[in-house]
Amino acid sequence: MSLKDQLSEQQKNAMRAKDKARLGTLRMLLAEIKQKEIDSREILDDNAIIAIVTKMVKQRKDAASQFEQAGRQELADGELQEIVVLQEFLPQPLTADELNALLTQAIADTGASGMQDMGKVMAVLKPQIQGRADMGKVSASIKARLA
Repeated sequence: MSLKDQLSEQQKNAMRAKDKARLGTLRMLLAEIKQKEIDSREILDDNAIIAIVTKMVKQRKDAASQFEQAGRQELADGELQEIVVLQEFLPQPLTADELNALLTQAIADTGASGMQDMGKVMAVLKPQIQGRADMGKVSASIKARLA
């Protein structure tokens, strides 16, 4: 079953359970997926949907931190609830050891020796870790190793 089918099924379940918060989040996600499909004029595969979910989680985290700084905890809590729902559809996160192993392998495969090779390493790593690790932290790790 594709990820899009799972999302549709979860939306139906949320409707049946009358879970408004979950239903709203799932509708928002499905609308974003539909918009991307219309814009690109193609059906999105699971990897593209994972990229969308990852982006939405990052947006919600940023919004939650801004709401907390502004003293609007009730709005931050709403964003955090959406994050919980969205993260259900992301793959299992990588452990630090798994990430280090993938990073070492990617550097060895590309023959990277300096910062000028960072793009090559990221190109190899991105498909393997999409949605499973924070790309900002991965980028910082690569910079540290190549510097």
